[in-house]
Amino acid sequence: MAKYTVGFIGCGNMGGALAEAVAHKIPADTIAVSGKSSTRADKLAEKLGVVSSTAEDVAANSEWIFLAVKPQVYPAVLNEVSDTLKKRNDRFVIVSMAAGVRTETICELLGIEVPVIRIMPNTPVSVGSGMTLYAANTLVTKEEIDDFCSVMEHSGIVDPLDEKLIDAGCSVSGCGPAFVFMFVDAMIEAGKRCGLPEDKAKIYAIQTIIGSAELLRETDADPKALREAVCSPGGSTIEGVKELETREFGEAVIAAINASYEKNQKLGKKE
Repeated sequence: MAKYTVGFIGCGNMGGALAEAVAHKIPADTIAVSGKSSTRADKLAEKLGVVSSTAEDVAANSEWIFLAVKPQVYPAVLNEVSDTLKKRNDRFVIVSMAAGVRTETICELLGIEVPVIRIMPNTPVSVGSGMTLYAANTLVTKEEIDDFCSVMEHSGIVDPLDEKLIDAGCSVSGCGPAFVFMFVDAMIEAGKRCGLPEDKAKIYAIQTIIGSAELLRETDADPKALREAVCSPGGSTIEGVKELETREFGEAVIAAINASYEKNQKLGKKE
């Protein structure tokens, strides 16, 4: 019987964010974290009250094994734990979160056929407002998918997606927070240049993002229609919108997401 319900191999930004989300759902002493740096794992364990461990221990004793390492080190990490996994006689599920690494590739690198759920979360999972996309191979049961969604309950929205669309989805939701943070940073800087104190500019910018997103979600309205509703003819908002259009703001966002998408596809081809 597994010693841990959930174990993390890798505890960087994304692994740590997910561990924090999971710790809101299940007892902390049933969660183990491990990392290349034991110091980092120890700090995260102390913060969350979970167990600091090793990759081998996580692989040997976790019901759910979250792989939270970068795509380029997957071969080395999976080679490190493959023998341990092959010796197990109990049921376990691999949860992979590497861009471009397919579920079938995980099995190929391990040298065994195992249940694999591929996920693409984003960092807001740590505060319960994340977006996690997932796809499972055929060895994962419906009950396990239900259990997985339950474990991830406090991370935000968890949504199934055909694996062939994961790279595209990740480019929007996984990479998107960085683009949003850039926009907020620019809003704060603009507010300061207009004379606002930095703390006020930050509050106004953040709440504007939150409120606008909630309005979109609650009304399910077309973003273009909501934008037009704010733009009174001859008003100040439309002047700002014209400036963004002149500088091709929309095209810049599309280009950013497309660049991330192309990179995700290249990461997959490097397998």
